[in-house]
Amino acid sequence: QNVKNDISGQFHIRAILILFRKKNNNIILRLVGARSFHKIFSRGGRRRRICIEMKGLSASSFARRIFKSNSQSPKENRENTSSYDAMNVILNHDFSEELHLWRTNCCNAFVVPAGSGNYKGTAEDVGCSYAVVTNRTECWQGLEQDITSRISAGCDYTVSACVGVSGTFHGSTDVLATLRLVYQNADTDYLFISKKSVTGEGWHMLEGSFSLSTMPDQVIFYLEGPSPGSDLLIKSVIITSPGCTDYESSRPTSSCTDDEKIIVNANFDYSLNSWSGRGCKVVCHDCMADANINPTSGKYFASATERTQSWNGIQQDITGRVKRKLAYEMTAIVRLYGHNANCADVRGTLWVQAADNREQYIGIAKVQATDKDWVQLQGKFLLNDSPSKAVIFLEGPPPGTDILLNSLVVNHAVKPPPPPPPVVENAVFGVNIITNTHLNNGTNGWFPLGNCRMSVQTGSPHIIPPMARDSLGSHENLSGRYIVVTNRTETWMGPAQVITDKVKLYLTYQVSAWVKVRHASGPQNVSVALGVDDQWVNGGQVEVTDDQWHEIGGSFRIEKQAAKVMVYVQGPAAGADLMVAGLHIFPVDRHARFNHLKRRTEKIRKRDVILKFSGSDSFRLLATSVKVRQKQNSFPFGSCICRTNMDNEDFNDFFVKNFNWAVFGNELKWYSTEAQRGKFNYREADELLDFCTRNSIQVRGHCIFWEVESTVQEWIRSLNNNDLTTALQSRLSGLLTRYKGKFKHYDVNNEMMHGSYYQERLGKDIWANMFKKAHQLDPSAVLFVNDYHVEDGCDTRSSPEKYIEHILDLQDQGAPVGGIGIQGHIDCPVGPIVCSALDKLSILGLPIWFTEVDVSCNNEHVRADDLEVMLRESFAHPAVEGVILWGFWELFMSRENAHLVNAEGELNEAGKRYLALKQEWLSHAHGHIDDQGQFSFRGFHGSYEVDFVTASMKITKTFVVDKGDDALVISIDI
Repeated sequence: QNVKNDISGQFHIRAILILFRKKNNNIILRLVGARSFHKIFSRGGRRRRICIEMKGLSASSFARRIFKSNSQSPKENRENTSSYDAMNVILNHDFSEELHLWRTNCCNAFVVPAGSGNYKGTAEDVGCSYAVVTNRTECWQGLEQDITSRISAGCDYTVSACVGVSGTFHGSTDVLATLRLVYQNADTDYLFISKKSVTGEGWHMLEGSFSLSTMPDQVIFYLEGPSPGSDLLIKSVIITSPGCTDYESSRPTSSCTDDEKIIVNANFDYSLNSWSGRGCKVVCHDCMADANINPTSGKYFASATERTQSWNGIQQDITGRVKRKLAYEMTAIVRLYGHNANCADVRGTLWVQAADNREQYIGIAKVQATDKDWVQLQGKFLLNDSPSKAVIFLEGPPPGTDILLNSLVVNHAVKPPPPPPPVVENAVFGVNIITNTHLNNGTNGWFPLGNCRMSVQTGSPHIIPPMARDSLGSHENLSGRYIVVTNRTETWMGPAQVITDKVKLYLTYQVSAWVKVRHASGPQNVSVALGVDDQWVNGGQVEVTDDQWHEIGGSFRIEKQAAKVMVYVQGPAAGADLMVAGLHIFPVDRHARFNHLKRRTEKIRKRDVILKFSGSDSFRLLATSVKVRQKQNSFPFGSCICRTNMDNEDFNDFFVKNFNWAVFGNELKWYSTEAQRGKFNYREADELLDFCTRNSIQVRGHCIFWEVESTVQEWIRSLNNNDLTTALQSRLSGLLTRYKGKFKHYDVNNEMMHGSYYQERLGKDIWANMFKKAHQLDPSAVLFVNDYHVEDGCDTRSSPEKYIEHILDLQDQGAPVGGIGIQGHIDCPVGPIVCSALDKLSILGLPIWFTEVDVSCNNEHVRADDLEVMLRESFAHPAVEGVILWGFWELFMSRENAHLVNAEGELNEAGKRYLALKQEWLSHAHGHIDDQGQFSFRGFHGSYEVDFVTASMKITKTFVVDKGDDALVISIDI
């Protein structure tokens, strides 16, 4: 084709070239600078089709690069390509980015950092990183890298690798450089490059060259060869071709880009190349079920079939293609197929194996799939360490159900811009949005939900329920009238109102009412519920046990626009009459509450301090400058940590700087320490405890037992009662003897308000006996009960009243209960409701800890407000003695949108709010020593430094402010 000279500017062009095989089988198309190109080479003498898409090339550039001029001199050729001559085909060639882009071949590997000395005394310390390939059982096992996109057919390449060996072998052993050439629908070929005989002393240069006449679908370079049992050491690998370079070779290697395909053959264009079955068979299709199932994109899809276990599925090895401490997003298009495959969860999972053979399964995403249509499975993951193996796979549906996969891609996760704080116009805090609350106009504004009857009667309380009094604005007493609902044939029937136009997005609403039930047998649950389009939202629950009025309180927040919002009261059994009085729903003014809590905090968490100075020359102390700085508040603020987090130094730094207590996520739980009967694993718990000890972090023991049946190991459930009793005694003695004196607290039996497995098996006394035995084994540990939904009014099973009854019952049986744990997994918290629960529990006189706090909201500014509610309410209440967060780092928390630090280490608004509160709760003072030789201030409990500055000296002293009601007098001799 001719490219006319008058074409100018920027343009897009698609060129389709049909090239026929030459005698020498050596057709080369050079595209230096093309933005992207895709090459499909046919083998065996058939014609080859090359499709090129180039964007942003000028006409002259296109002409020069596609149709090279015969008049161009060799010198000009060299000048045009000189900038590419030094480009290395091997990325991360010197292991400066650890094992990024490298993969092990059925063995393990790790990188010895620069300056770490030699490895096993074999190779001298050269001041740079190098890889160690270990656990080799075959000669062919080694380290490899996919170089497909960075080489071309017809080019001559030189290879230079700096290698060594370590191990027990005699004399010398060979190290080989090899290419694995993968062809679609054909056998895999191997191309020997070079061999070097090496000894266990020093480094050796392995050099060779290669050239490809045709381009395979995949080219893998790898080093292999030393005797089994010996370790292969690699310092650097360089592959260059001075006369053959292109844009692909010049890409930066410092980060993983979308072009560096993490998933190979993502759309099955090359059949099942790079894919395999995980315990099952995989098949490639262009259609299924008489052409009723077709790919939603591309031409092909895969099925994982003949599945006999839920974990069976389709997988791909992505070892070396993902970097540590980077967030990645997986997106897959999936569906189901098979008999009785109407609906099931499909999960995306990443299996990783560390250099020490430690394994981990990372849940990436879950979606409910059907056999009716394709659905998107999407989620994110992050690796704290560089694994020796990484495999991504799909799993989940029951055996016999096929998993269909149309495509799967993994890219570096895009960081969305942080959302702005929500703008709420005309918010009127403390004003009720319910129509005709006092029923002055009969049932006007109300309607019966369902086929029931509704009327108004008198005789209800005249006062506002206690939890609403502090946050409801100006209000009058209630009228004494109430709605009674009769002829109820379903539990959901009750009085209702539509409030669609009255609720505002991202405002937190408090719910308050009096409720009563009659004509019912036994305790009845009553709840305020909201129907938000097709979703049910819990607005508060209470258990009604007698013919008395009961307060119901709760909260809710709506975070996306709804077509219809309806509030209704429901719950008692069919046939029971439901009575409702004084229903109020109103937005809460959190900042007004914060100001109130600040005043309470001043009284509870601070103490008057008098620094009394003395010295040989007391007269010269007069008017000496004094500066007081609090170094740390003694109030316990902690977080949940996991063993995998410890491989991320950024996580460790933030944790150590900002928390003084810890709890382990799963590492101490029974199903972690004894997953199989008699096979104990305390390694990860030991490592976490050692980390905390080195950093002066106190630790809670969570948990000895877990009462919820779904958390109990299968082998325990299979025991008879005698063996179960023996197993419980062994668990207690094994755990508490091993860690005696090392855990300050223990959650003895987690969530007894929501489970009763051991009690149902072994009788009522077993709970108290757990506490007694634990105290006998480790008297220094404070023994806690621990449960959830105690503080938010949304679960009748664990209301404060029931929690108190539960604790008193344990104590009556002799259980040494020493503390009350409230987990704190809460949505849209309201201060007065949380405070009411704390007030009720405080009558027991036991220390209260929030043990697993997390708050969730997609807007991080609102999340920050939620977190501030929980922290301020805790810090301002005298019965609360500590707060533990259930994590803080994105992708390592049990709830989405609950993190304080984004996956790659950036502090979000919730994290900033946490640090701001920590800073607010540090005291600082400055002034001068008075004529009494004293300096006075009021400060938070904790550790301090004080500086004394005169014209001739500066002295620094330390002191501690403990709890106490009287002024603390500290004598300082200077």
